[in-house]
Amino acid sequence: MKRFGAYLCILFSVAVAALVVINRCDRRNYVSYTDTFDAGDVTLFYAAEGHGKPVILLHGNGGSHNDMETTTRQLAQAGYTVYALDSRGQGANEPLDEYHYADMATDLKEFITAKGLSKPAVFGFSDGGIVALMTEVMYPETLGAIATGGANIFVRGALVPEFEAHFFAQENPNPLNVMMLNEPNMTAEDMQSISCPALIMSGDGDLIREEHTRLIGDHIPNGEWMIVPNADHGSYIYHSTRVGNLLLDFFERIGY
Repeated sequence: MKRFGAYLCILFSVAVAALVVINRCDRRNYVSYTDTFDAGDVTLFYAAEGHGKPVILLHGNGGSHNDMETTTRQLAQAGYTVYALDSRGQGANEPLDEYHYADMATDLKEFITAKGLSKPAVFGFSDGGIVALMTEVMYPETLGAIATGGANIFVRGALVPEFEAHFFAQENPNPLNVMMLNEPNMTAEDMQSISCPALIMSGDGDLIREEHTRLIGDHIPNGEWMIVPNADHGSYIYHSTRVGNLLLDFFERIGY
């Protein structure tokens, strides 16, 4: 009996030692840092965390990578390397006098190339979702998967009526709002050119019309759409675990 107990102690010690080695390996590979990226005419701040397949997170208009800290940590702990970018002129970046989604799409393409990423998955919230879709339209076969929350592909008719009336009544809008008033100008036909899997989401109390979310998802060949219950434009995204869970389910379905 004593000999059996000693044998169990040895097995336990070996198992603990193995776990320590595995944890040390994971810590060596696990990244967590912030840096900047030279996109040519602008410098972009980003944060990186995790180890595994790449996922890029893009915030909404006037936001920053901090808006999705919870999602970043969720995905990193699930086995992905997460890059959370501050879009040009926003977050930790120097503000600009003029903004265009096409420039942000080019920034994303150049970031992917500079980091040597092979068809990363991208989740974009609101403006970030526009940028994700536009990137794949402008630079086909760049992304491995797209997920969006509260994105639109054109302006007039995409917003719920009560918000649209208020939105277009702005006087002296700031440069970021000027962009939103006039862009994007993509079409349903543009969505048909996107070949990667796509999950198009909006909340059931969103600023984006449900039919617009369905329009985008239905026209992407490998697309699907989802109306998130009990959610407004950003409640399931800002510092929430809900969108992270939805993304992990999506990645599992498509084998990413």
